[in-house]
Amino acid sequence: MILLDGKKLADKILAELKQRVFESPKKLRLAVIVVGDDPVVRQFIERKQKAAQNIGVDTRVYPFPDSMSTSELRARLAEIVHEEKNTGVIVQLPLPEKINSQYILNGILPSKDVDLLSARSLGLLAAGRSHILPPVAGAVKALLEEYQIDYHAKKIAVVGAGQLVGKPIVLWLLNEKATFSVIRSSTLNPGEILRNSDIIITGIGKPNFLTGDMIKEGVVIIDAGTSESAGKIVGDVDPDSVAAKAAYLTPVPGGVGPLTVAILLKNLVSRARRG
Repeated sequence: MILLDGKKLADKILAELKQRVFESPKKLRLAVIVVGDDPVVRQFIERKQKAAQNIGVDTRVYPFPDSMSTSELRARLAEIVHEEKNTGVIVQLPLPEKINSQYILNGILPSKDVDLLSARSLGLLAAGRSHILPPVAGAVKALLEEYQIDYHAKKIAVVGAGQLVGKPIVLWLLNEKATFSVIRSSTLNPGEILRNSDIIITGIGKPNFLTGDMIKEGVVIIDAGTSESAGKIVGDVDPDSVAAKAAYLTPVPGGVGPLTVAILLKNLVSRARRG
């Protein structure tokens, strides 16, 4: 089994971005909106800040309390989005349940939406009119291309249809005219779909969900799920269980995660260059 090294590819992309940022006449800044003080979320933000700093991109975190209402957050978001120095804006998910997440995300202008989570950005993506991809979809595409894994003529299973992984992956695959199935909690015979799939992309946040008895020989597994188990960050895949069958696997950590951050910053640079 070959491990798909997302960290190595991320470093390569970031090195290229550093040169582009250096040559840019405009100072770039990523605005990060975060509600609450979840330590896991804080770690995600710190990784983005570190990667951005290493390539010369400024970051500004806008922290808000859990008591924030949807209308209050939308009003503050409007101010942040229209601040000229902020060339890209992201809302760190998940937001508290009482907040209407999509309504908040829809407040980000497409020109500054580097996560591609607003309805307008997703609409452009669905229509094939977006020049960038959502970070997770961009990360998966970059990995498959780097390791010369052809996905166009393969049977692909997407496990989960969540906002950050499943939905963006599905829209990307539709534009690629790929053959795929989406597995949700209501899907009939999910085991049969998985066993017949050449590529499995999972992002449901269930530790060790995917095991060796659920896959076929030679499958490519992209693990984009992250959760905490026994104090460690783990993925949806049981790596020891699938090792004897899988041809390729992204490790967690070190696979899709760091590459997603790199693609996010690549989107920021691309958005800024297009004005």
